[in-house]
Order: sequence, then structure tokens, then C-alpha cells
Amino acid sequence: MIEDYLNEGLVTKVAPFPETDRQFSAILDELRELDPDDLRAKLVISGWLLRPHGPDEMRCQECMYYLVHRRWCDLPELSLPAEPEWWCRLWRI
Repeated sequence: MIEDYLNEGLVTKVAPFPETDRQFSAILDELRELDPDDLRAKLVISGWLLRPHGPDEMRCQECMYYLVHRRWCDLPELSLPAEPEWWCRLWRI
């Protein structure tokens, strides 16, 4: 479903990228207010993309929340399947 939504043109918030813990926490707070089953809103708020992003081509595979063998984003506020080449603005090393 994630790929379907994004391929259909769902626009996500890739900016601003949270540069501080406070900005990161503000995005998490926004996600916590959602219905846990509201996939579209999760994708929009987290800035989900189906490709690497930025000059460094950041991607899920290098994120600290990515479970490689399960292909899963383990950030509790998201908890979604994810492919290694995807990205979201909650990316962390």
C-alpha cells in the first residue's frame, strides 16, 4: 500500500529535515496524535519517499531504526514495512 499511495502522487513533507532533537521530537509528537491505522497521514508527516534523498542519498538501509532482515522501520511512531532504498525525514544514524 505504501508504494501505491506514493506512486499515485501522495505528496509528503520532506522538509524541514529535523536538525535538532527538539525538531525530531515535534514530528514524533505529531505522529503520536494520529490514529495508528492512518497510513496516509504517517507517510505525509514523516516525509516518506520511495528513493534515497539528499546530497548524501540517505536511505532506510543506513537508518538506526531500520531492521534489515525484516525490511521494517522500527521507529514506534511509524512501525511500517520499508525497503532499503526508501527514506523518510526521521532518518537517523
